[in-house]
Amino acid sequence: MAAFWNEVRAAWVAFAWYEWVALVTGVVYVWLAARQLRSCWYWGILSCLLWAYADFFYYLLYLDAILQIFYVGMGIWGILQWSNSSTGQGIQIERIPWREHLKILALIVPGSLFFGYFFDAYTPAAATYADAFTTIAAIVATWLTVKRKLENWWYWMVIDVVYIGITWSRGAYLYALLYLIYTFVAIFGWIAWKKQWMIQIKYSTAKDQ
Repeated sequence: MAAFWNEVRAAWVAFAWYEWVALVTGVVYVWLAARQLRSCWYWGILSCLLWAYADFFYYLLYLDAILQIFYVGMGIWGILQWSNSSTGQGIQIERIPWREHLKILALIVPGSLFFGYFFDAYTPAAATYADAFTTIAAIVATWLTVKRKLENWWYWMVIDVVYIGITWSRGAYLYALLYLIYTFVAIFGWIAWKKQWMIQIKYSTAKDQ
């Protein structure tokens, strides 16, 4: 355990300024998203731009770098989608039928295997299959977040746990701790969004009566 914390302290000292900003703004983004605040997307865009730079030039996680650029575009879309409400009040949360999850998995699994093999065979990228999985799954989860689907948090929980393993294996211990924080925030997001969804259902039922 002492060796681990020594490595964490070493990583702490070695962090560049842009990595610190990416860390802080990333936490702010997830927290605000869990609270259904539109401003989350601005913080997310900044975090992803800086993270893409670190992924590509330092950690050699090319698929994750591509994913971060995708996040920027999704962040812009999120701003537009959530522009009718500066807060979570009034944002309609929807649930996903179980059969839709099967369709999502039918997209994630083959996509992860294909891109994992491609980047493993033709690039020096690290953790290719795990990186491919988190990339494909995160694209889907981000879309679900923008569309305000309650179950987006289920996907983020799984993605964050896998990211802990990826960043840990690359020696990015502070990022691993960040994803641990993300995991707990995703749990909070699930609880908060489900509570809001239940309020919507109760209000809709009372209105119809």
